[in-house]
Amino acid sequence: MNPATETTQETSKSAVPSPVNAEDQRKRAKVINVVYIIAALDITWMFLQFSVTPYLAKKLGFDTLWFGYLQTTVGVIQLLGGPMFGRFADLFGARVALSLACSSTVVFFLLLAIADHPAMLFIHKLPTVFMHVLPASQMVVADLSEPNKRADALSKLGLCFGIGMIAGSTLGGHLNTRFGETFTACFGAAGSAVSLLLVLKFIPNSTKSPSSAASTKTENTKKSVFNLGEITRLMKFPGVTPTFLVKIISGLPSGIFQVMFSIIALEFFKLEPQQNGYLMAYFGISQMVMQGVVIGRLTARYSDNSLLLMSIGVSSLVGLAQAYMQDVFQFCIIVIPMMFSLSVFGVITDSMLTKSVPSSDTGTMMGLCASVQSLLRTVGPTVGGFLYVNYGISSIGLIQFFVNICVFVFMLQRPLRRATEHLE
Repeated sequence: MNPATETTQETSKSAVPSPVNAEDQRKRAKVINVVYIIAALDITWMFLQFSVTPYLAKKLGFDTLWFGYLQTTVGVIQLLGGPMFGRFADLFGARVALSLACSSTVVFFLLLAIADHPAMLFIHKLPTVFMHVLPASQMVVADLSEPNKRADALSKLGLCFGIGMIAGSTLGGHLNTRFGETFTACFGAAGSAVSLLLVLKFIPNSTKSPSSAASTKTENTKKSVFNLGEITRLMKFPGVTPTFLVKIISGLPSGIFQVMFSIIALEFFKLEPQQNGYLMAYFGISQMVMQGVVIGRLTARYSDNSLLLMSIGVSSLVGLAQAYMQDVFQFCIIVIPMMFSLSVFGVITDSMLTKSVPSSDTGTMMGLCASVQSLLRTVGPTVGGFLYVNYGISSIGLIQFFVNICVFVFMLQRPLRRATEHLE
C-alpha cells in the first residue's frame, strides 16, 4: 500500500467523529448555534471599527501610504499570532481560546477610544495578536460537524459574517456620524464584553472527540504552544501544501483590493461614513445570500475541486471588471460575482484543509488558514498603497485578472486531483 494513502486513511479515521446519540447531537447543535451568534457579534464589532479607523486616521494626519503601513502592522501581528493561537485552542480548549480572543477585542476597542495621537493608532492594534474569534469559531464548527457536511456548516459562519457586516457597517456609520469616533469605539468595547459573557456561559471547555481530547491532553503536558514543528508538520499531510499555495497565490490580488477598499471608498468613490456603511451593508446582504443559499446547494452537487476552479475563474473576471469601473453603481454590480468568488474560495479551501488533518489539529489548521489571510493583509496594504498611488485603481484589478487566469489555466492542466481524492 502507498504510504501516502495509508497516512490519508489514518487521517480520515481520526477526523471522523465517533457516533453520537440524539442527546449529544442536540448539545452539539446548541453549541454550534451559540458559536454562530458569537461569530456574528464579533464581525459586527469589527465592521463597526472599520467605520472609525479610516476617518480617525485621516483626522490624525495619515495619508494613503501611512494608512497602508497601519494595516500592514495588523497583518504582521496576526500573521505571527494566528498559528500559535490555533495550537493554543487545540491544547487548552474552545472556551479558553474564545475567552482570550473576546477579552483582547475589549482591550482593542478601549485603546481605540483613547487614541489621540498617530502612535496610539499603532499601539491599539497590538491586541490583534490574540483576536482570532473567527478561526476559533471555525475550529468548534469543524470539531462538531460531520466531514461530509463540513463545507455547509462552515458556510453558515460566512452567513454570520454577512449579518455582522450589515449590522456593524450600518451601526458604525450612524454612531460615528452622530456621536463621533470615541463613543463608537466604546460601544464596540461593550459589545465585545457581551460576546465574552456568551463564551463563558455556553461554550464547553473542549469540543474535541473523546479520543482527540485524550491525545490533546497528553500533548498538553509534553509540548509547547510555541512548538513550530508541531505547527508546520501539518503541511506534510497529503494535499495540504498545494491547496495552501493556491489559497495564497490566488487570494493575494483580491486581498489587496479588500484591504485597500476603505481608502478606495474614501478617495475614489468619495463616500461619507454613513454612505460607506450602506455600501458595506450591501456587501453583507450579498454575502448572506451566497453563504446561506448558494454554497450549500453547490457543495451538495459539485466536487470541491470543481468549485475551487470555478471560484478562481470568476475572480479573474471580477478583477477585469474592477480595472474598468468608474463609479459606485458599476461597483455594486461587480459586488455580486465578487462575493460569490470570495465566499466559495474561502469555504472550499478551509473545508479541504480541515478534512486533510486529524480532528485534534483542526484548531492549528484554522490558525494556519487565518495566517494566510494575515499574510495577505501584511503584503496587501503596502503593495496596494504603492499601486494605487502610482498606477491607480485599475492596476489592482488587472493584477487580479492576470494572476487568477494563470492559476486557472495551471489548474486546468494539472488539477489538484490527488489532493481532492485524499480530502474527500
